[in-house]
Amino acid sequence: MTKPVLYLIACAAGPAQYIDVGVRAGQADGWDVCLILTPAAASWWEPRMQELVELTGHPVRSRYKLPWEQDVLPKADAMLTAPMSCTTLNKWGAGIADTLAIGIPSEAVHMGVPVAAMPYFNQAQGAQPPVARSIAVLREQGVLVLDGPDGYEPHPPKQGNPEAYPWGKALAAVLRRPGAA
Repeated sequence: MTKPVLYLIACAAGPAQYIDVGVRAGQADGWDVCLILTPAAASWWEPRMQELVELTGHPVRSRYKLPWEQDVLPKADAMLTAPMSCTTLNKWGAGIADTLAIGIPSEAVHMGVPVAAMPYFNQAQGAQPPVARSIAVLREQGVLVLDGPDGYEPHPPKQGNPEAYPWGKALAAVLRRPGAA
């Protein structure tokens, strides 16, 4: 029996430096985890990218494929964008899919794939008016945005704790999504 496939999509936010913890948590929950990173998050892992490839058993993607290239990842049963930066949230909410990490889930949610997203940014970033609008837009499209008590509550500026990011809470929410394996 094959495991259901989860695309774990990480932005360059503090917890991305611990994305291996998120991958292992997803694997422990029974997922075949494929990893997609924003270009900035990929640069953080560049010296150790092979560790992530070995951990997932799949290539780690961070850019759109070229027209003649084959898809290298299996089809996703569900997607989780975590950690989601304020930048990614607002670009996604505005329909700007300039990175693979935004393009993949922005299409998937309209193709019936369960998509969840859990942010990681501080209270000052979260206070920007586009943040609430972007969350509302994503929710209107069917994205489960895990913010506040149900996910991640923005931390005071300069007081984040990326090691304490609640991967388990995000993964549990994905499993509860209709259609998720």
